[in-house]
Amino acid sequence: MRLSVQPEAFDPGAEANCFAAGASGAGAIVTFTGLVRNSAAGDLLAMQIEHYPGMTETAIAAMMDQAQARWSLIDALVIHRHGRLLPGDVIMMVATAAAHRAEAFAAAEFLMDYLKSRAPFWKCEITPAGAHWVAAKDSDEAALTRW
Repeated sequence: MRLSVQPEAFDPGAEANCFAAGASGAGAIVTFTGLVRNSAAGDLLAMQIEHYPGMTETAIAAMMDQAQARWSLIDALVIHRHGRLLPGDVIMMVATAAAHRAEAFAAAEFLMDYLKSRAPFWKCEITPAGAHWVAAKDSDEAALTRW
């Protein structure tokens, strides 16, 4: 399993190919790539993502371990960026490999839901009107109840 919390941009296609090449014995690989979404008004200038180094990696690694045990994953990958990102930038990627597709999909969704709701990242949206911290959404919290 590999985890990276980084400021640098990455190529999701290259990461997916590398992940697949190392997933010996997998019958299914699921990948998800998240992008910085513009605001409903279309005025997002940038998103600043903050985290506490060490704490963030430890928390995400624990959830990756839980996913691996629960769904018997062959491998998993989480990459999440921090720093200043622009609309359309790749912000994160999750990949899971398992013997069967149901396990790979479930584990990927579990990890994505966790990253959205529980991973210790703080997001600040910057618009022409100023900057504001993004609050947790009830829908994101509700998504965790299925796990």
